[in-house]
Amino acid sequence: MHSVLRNPMRGIALKVSSVVVFLAMQTFIKLAGSDIPPGQVTFCRSFFALFPIMAYLAYNRQLRAAFYTANPIGHLKRGTIGILSMAFGFYGLLHLPLPEAIALGYALPLVAVIFAAVFLGETVRIYRWSAVLVGIVGVAIVSWPKLTLFRDGGMEAEQAVGALCVLLSAVLGGMAMIQVRRLVEEEKTATIVLYFSITASVFSLASVPFGWLILPWPTALCLIAAGFCGGVAQILLTESYRHADVSTIAPFEYTSILLGGIVAYFVFGDVPSVTMLIGTVIVIAAGIFIIFREHQLGIEQREARKATTPQA
Repeated sequence: MHSVLRNPMRGIALKVSSVVVFLAMQTFIKLAGSDIPPGQVTFCRSFFALFPIMAYLAYNRQLRAAFYTANPIGHLKRGTIGILSMAFGFYGLLHLPLPEAIALGYALPLVAVIFAAVFLGETVRIYRWSAVLVGIVGVAIVSWPKLTLFRDGGMEAEQAVGALCVLLSAVLGGMAMIQVRRLVEEEKTATIVLYFSITASVFSLASVPFGWLILPWPTALCLIAAGFCGGVAQILLTESYRHADVSTIAPFEYTSILLGGIVAYFVFGDVPSVTMLIGTVIVIAAGIFIIFREHQLGIEQREARKATTPQA
């Protein structure tokens, strides 16, 4: 297999494209309506994502190889955790304004650092711990006004539950990332992506007895479009990492808050509060610092390896 030439600008363009398509996915889900069971939303997101993913793998002649796995139990664990994370996240997305749902989702990188230290034994020094703590303060600033709505009941209480669900989704997402990092040691990226969509589709069917709805065509088309967008966005994201380092393109994830704010204002009439904007800036700053610090550590580790490698 020939190697792909590194092209950071192409990687950035693909990353931003993935952010735009993921945002389209979230918008379609919100347009579908808040009364749809999260399990039904999760099924549509997972099942209809399979079509672009399998077409992409077939085009690259990777489809047959992608079905081979040496670790089905690992994929089962990743699928179980991932499906729960997705379901909680979609509940929050359906019951929160779009900018708040996106901002609270930024807790995921913070959780990932904590879990990497606890479960993978990675060394996390004072700089990244400090950034995590600052980021948690930002998350608290964004979420606290929603969490205080519990006492009001009605729609306000639903928003409070939605905020909790997004935070729980971030925690489960961090656990899923740990499982993915274990899987990548022996499994191909295509296999991980394919099996997650398959297991998520199958597992979400277990929620049928809890009351799926017969959807009108406009609503069903929104969910089908959401699933298709999810698959396309996953492909764009995967391709972006082929052209540039993670540290180069990861900060562009935060363009979603700007684009999400624009969509929320013009499509849903949502106006972000000052508190939400302050908390979001703090979380983004913490996230970018963590990315920068991990990039520095990566350079130091490569230099150390060079220094200890015997020369021919």
